Amino acid sequence: MTEITDMETIPGESNNQLALTTPEAQPIKRRKKKSMVWEYFTIENVSAGCRRAYCKRCKQSFAYSTGSKVAGTSHLKRHIAKGTCRALLRGQGQDNNQFITPYNPKMGGSEPPKRRYRSPSSPFIPFDQDRCRHEIARMIIMHEYPLHIVEHPGFIAFVQNLQPQFDKMSFNTVQGDCVATYLREKQSLMNFIEGIPGRFCLTLDMWSSNQTLGYVFITGHFVDSDWKLHRRVFNVVMEPYPDSHTALSHAIAACLSDWSLEGKLFSLTFNHPLSEAGLENLRPLLCVQNPLILNGQLLIRNCIARTMSSMAKDVLGVGQEIIKKIRDSVKYVKMSESHDDKFIQVKNQLQVPSEKSLFLDNQTQWNTTYQMLAAASELKEVFDCLDTYDPDYKLAPSMEDWKLAETLCSFLKPLFDAASILTTTTLPTVITFFYEVWKIHVDLGRSITSEDPFISNLAKSMQEKIDKYWKDCSLVLAMAVVMDPRFKMKLVEFSFTKIYGEDAPTYIKTVDDGIHELFLEYVALPLPLTPTYAEEVNGANNGKTNESHQGNLLSDHGLADFDVYIMETNSQQMKSELDQYLEESLLPRVQEFDVLGWWKLNKMKYPTLSKMARDILSIPVSAAATESIFDITDKQLDEYRSSLRPETVEALICAKDWLHYGSDDVSNALVKMEF
Repeated sequence: MTEITDMETIPGESNNQLALTTPEAQPIKRRKKKSMVWEYFTIENVSAGCRRAYCKRCKQSFAYSTGSKVAGTSHLKRHIAKGTCRALLRGQGQDNNQFITPYNPKMGGSEPPKRRYRSPSSPFIPFDQDRCRHEIARMIIMHEYPLHIVEHPGFIAFVQNLQPQFDKMSFNTVQGDCVATYLREKQSLMNFIEGIPGRFCLTLDMWSSNQTLGYVFITGHFVDSDWKLHRRVFNVVMEPYPDSHTALSHAIAACLSDWSLEGKLFSLTFNHPLSEAGLENLRPLLCVQNPLILNGQLLIRNCIARTMSSMAKDVLGVGQEIIKKIRDSVKYVKMSESHDDKFIQVKNQLQVPSEKSLFLDNQTQWNTTYQMLAAASELKEVFDCLDTYDPDYKLAPSMEDWKLAETLCSFLKPLFDAASILTTTTLPTVITFFYEVWKIHVDLGRSITSEDPFISNLAKSMQEKIDKYWKDCSLVLAMAVVMDPRFKMKLVEFSFTKIYGEDAPTYIKTVDDGIHELFLEYVALPLPLTPTYAEEVNGANNGKTNESHQGNLLSDHGLADFDVYIMETNSQQMKSELDQYLEESLLPRVQEFDVLGWWKLNKMKYPTLSKMARDILSIPVSAAATESIFDITDKQLDEYRSSLRPETVEALICAKDWLHYGSDDVSNALVKMEF
């Protein structure tokens, strides 16, 4: 039986040149080579039994086969795909464009690669200097690397080993690339917010620096046309005199102008204490550039995170001696592996049920001190008995010390629970914090009546601060609750009765009058329709499915007399949208509720009220960044960043925020409340 062997047709060879492996010449079944390498190479015989592959572009030769040994194609793929073929990089040769593949956004990055060469096994991307520079800029922005990293010897050596063709970059080059990335992302964000149908709320957070300069972080909060709540850093404005009365007003004016927000501002929330002189300097600016809503009663807000941090500082201040004792005990256990082992041994023998672990606190963040105290208090029995197993331990707090620590924890826990809501991934609405602030207010009211002078005095100090916040912000918090169809005015009435007692009707009437007055302002002075909102309304009201004669019938000319007839025959005055909404039954109180989603579904039923709800529910309660919620010290820009130009600092910080969130990052605005 004759053996037939499959042979590959080698490009550049004729059939009569093929070497047969069978003793007799037999018909050969040929198959076309599948590797795309052969689009770039040809095979030539150089001697008996020796063949080499020649690059069609640069004519360089490579080993292919010697006798029965075949070298394969991996080294040929590297030649065309790793950038070593100079002629290919210069764009010489034919068919260079036929392997371009469409850009896939899932690959990441803002710009598509110029060209992608594919093989059956793996993709290859030829070296692209511009793309590498772009990605280095994104890397520096996203991970806050110093711009000088591109000049560091270690970075240069790494890149040269990774890609020898990469040109070295200077500080000025990468700085320009980072600013270019910022400008591209800024234009994208500006295009996005042009279609926002409602107003914007701003939060201001003042940072300091070693050079006594101030940096005002301005963040915008808004609800888009799909009723999703967004938060984006708009500006970082350097203020040479941060303590001046004009510092914040200058920063706000710069932001309004930069983003074309004149006439669209709804509220301001400050993380930095605002003096009376600063407030007086700010109001004229806002009156000129922005129509005041409800005579400015909703305009200026305080930051709830800073209020709670200030209250926590009061607790830590009065308990600093016992906190130091417990911290020293925890330090003794955690600073030695043998001490830690003995502590665990005692805990197991005593069968203490606590699952909490000891750790040292970060004294710049009050939540870590609270968690350290809470964990140590649950393990106090272990500390009390530790000296019997470890004679070197002589730091055990007394029973009175532990009792005091538990009292401190009882004051810190409600603050910790409320502040933790601000660290969630979704953006909490004002509705949530009406209930949280009310709970803290009521709890402190009970503590003031305690017979223990320590508890009573501490509660009074804390209540002064929560009272100030409640006085400044209770109206907007209450209005937000009214915009929740699960609560409306009922929760306001219930809560105010608990706080104000017999005086509650006066405060309840203030909220009711305020929300009716605000509604009338929205009726009389509706917001200018943005293109997005106009299309939304026109799409619902001006459908072309009706016959043309129906448009004439429903015009003002056709039914003008009918409107007069309705007014004359209607025995009861028509209620406003707001009154209809308030009189309807409350929705079931589920734990998670998409309040913005509800208004999205009911915007046609309540066209004016929904616009008012959109703006109220976009008001933020905190001006602090998520990682700064528990800080008890002012934020300070590091020495390196404060040495950069103010424009570069703004570019790096804003671009990082925009790249982090992306265009699709939105919140479901879920409101969680438990009773």
